[in-house]
This record gives sequence, C-alpha cells and structure tokens, in this order.
Amino acid sequence: MFIAVLDSCVLWPSTLRDFLLSLAVEQLYTPAWSSTILEEVQYNEAKKLKGRPPYLTVEEAGVRAASLVANMQSAFPDALTTGWEPLEGTFDLPDIDDEHVLAAAVMAGAGAIVTDNRKDFPANLLPYGIEVLSPQEFARDTVSLNPYIALRAIRAIATRSGRHEPALSEDALLNILENRYQLTDAVSLLNETRAT
Repeated sequence: MFIAVLDSCVLWPSTLRDFLLSLAVEQLYTPAWSSTILEEVQYNEAKKLKGRPPYLTVEEAGVRAASLVANMQSAFPDALTTGWEPLEGTFDLPDIDDEHVLAAAVMAGAGAIVTDNRKDFPANLLPYGIEVLSPQEFARDTVSLNPYIALRAIRAIATRSGRHEPALSEDALLNILENRYQLTDAVSLLNETRAT
C-alpha cells in the first residue's frame, strides 16, 4: 500500500487531520511520521487549545494534546518511523529543520511527503521515488483511488463528530474541507459520488 509521511503542518488542523487519517483508516494509503513530527503536532495542538474557547489552562491543553498524539499512535501503531536520525542533515534542504521529515520518508519507504511547506523540499534534492504533495493534491489523488470508500470516511467523521460538540452533517464537513482547507477537487469527487 502507498505510504505517505504526513508533516506536522497537516496534522494539527483538526478537521484536516481527521479527514486524512480517516482515509488511512479506510486503507486508501498508509500514514507515516517520526517522533519529531509527533512532538511538533503535540506542541502546536497545545498552543491551539490554549488560544481558543474554552481557553484551557496550559496544563489542560498539554494533557489534551498528549492524548491526541497517544490516540494517533494507538490507531496507527506502525506509522511511527524509526532509524531516521542518521540521515538527518544529509539532504542539504533549504531549512535544516525539515530534514527529519525527509529522513523519515526515506526510512518509511514513503512515496510522498504531504505538507503545506513545499518550498523547503526542492524536487532536485529529493531521493528518487519521493514526491512532495500539498494536502490538496494528496486528498484529490487519494479520494480518486476509490471515491466510494473515501465517502465512507466522510460519513464516519460526521457520525462521530457529535460526541463532543454539535454533530457535523456531511454537507457541513465537506464545506469545511473545501472552504477552510481548499480541498476543492477532493470535495468535488466526493459530491459527485454522493449524487450517484
């Protein structure tokens, strides 16, 4: 199955993360990440939780962020890529802080890195067989593999969304994915599938 390393910038936005990981639950691809990516997710999630209602304390936000990462690891026990550290710093990327992502991709045998930070992964510096995709491109390509299965992911998210807050309808969820995250092509494919 196709392996994609998910950079932290596509994992801390809640609905985007839920969608990408739900596609993995449906076995449309295999996710991978490193311990450093998870640390970044946890840090950014705690920061996000402190700055939004209900304005959690630093400790509460930290506990919730740690729980999120633990849940991700539990749901995808094989996603954590190890042994990447010796490769870090060997790719000559423009930003040394992104080396760990590419190192993890190599060690995971990934075909893609999914990131909003494409400029720091120039194609001429990538090892053969690894491409860098925006979340918009990755969502489009993954949904197009089997839109019916991808639609199951949307329905699962909508069903579980009401556990902690008002439930999202499929339409509301697709609207968020299109307007907040610009997943226009993926949403178009999903809406076409819903119409059949």
